[in-house]
Amino acid sequence: MNDPNASVFCAGRGDRAPVFLADAVIDQQIKKVNLENYIGKWVLLFFYPSDFTFV
Repeated sequence: MNDPNASVFCAGRGDRAPVFLADAVIDQQIKKVNLENYIGKWVLLFFYPSDFTFV
């Protein structure tokens, strides 16, 4: 269900990423990643919405 009051973040060049907490695969385990832990460091985020989707 979509929330009509929710805003959508669409990043552009030079924009800062919003701080978030997410699951990530690290050393073959699913762990929580907090973007605040990487302040001041270069971070490259990949998002594949269909990965890990069991068909």
